[in-house]
Amino acid sequence: MSPTSAFAGFRFPPEVIVVAVRWYLRFNLSYRDVEELLGERGVEVDHVTVYRWVQRFTPLLVDAARFCQHSPGDRWHVDETYVKVNGVWRYVYRAVDQAGQVIDVLVSARRDAGAARRFFRRALSALKATPAEVVTDAAAVYPGVLDELIPSAWHRVEQYANNPIEADHSQLKHRLRPMRGLRTDKTAQVIIGGHAFMQNLRRGHYELAVDAPPALRVAAAFTELAQGI
Repeated sequence: MSPTSAFAGFRFPPEVIVVAVRWYLRFNLSYRDVEELLGERGVEVDHVTVYRWVQRFTPLLVDAARFCQHSPGDRWHVDETYVKVNGVWRYVYRAVDQAGQVIDVLVSARRDAGAARRFFRRALSALKATPAEVVTDAAAVYPGVLDELIPSAWHRVEQYANNPIEADHSQLKHRLRPMRGLRTDKTAQVIIGGHAFMQNLRRGHYELAVDAPPALRVAAAFTELAQGI
């Protein structure tokens, strides 16, 4: 292992760390579930360590995958949903394109123009792409923010037009259900961002492991990405 590797200094080998992170992001598992599954395979690791691995390596894997991510479509569906973080409701801004690719996510304590502005700036900066059409609900903050940041885009507000993103929220809620609560905004951002990454990977929005059989593509992609961090 290279001394510059993100895995340098960790007691467990990269293969174990990566599989633990992948299981947690891919399946409806708690950290204790992952601990138990690893234990059945002769790897004794505490669930707190699994938590630390997920928090440390998920952002690194997501960043490494950006170079392989497909360009998003030109129609973005944007909406907010709610999650509880340490017992307090937080807003989660999310966007998907017309092909179902999750464009970005942002956990915010507020639902206002400032949060919407941060979300769009993140998305535009990360993907270096500008949509031709943005579909939102009727929230009053969106017209001003979009006129400021994406003046060329057609802002569409229409009943049922945002069904794609509203349906996609249910995937996130389903994943969060087995967890015993999100403790901080930072950890929530990592987990929800990791869920979006896994969703995109499974839907084929990355040029990763393209020669692997479909059932093994996610595992192969994680192996490829681990070699790059």
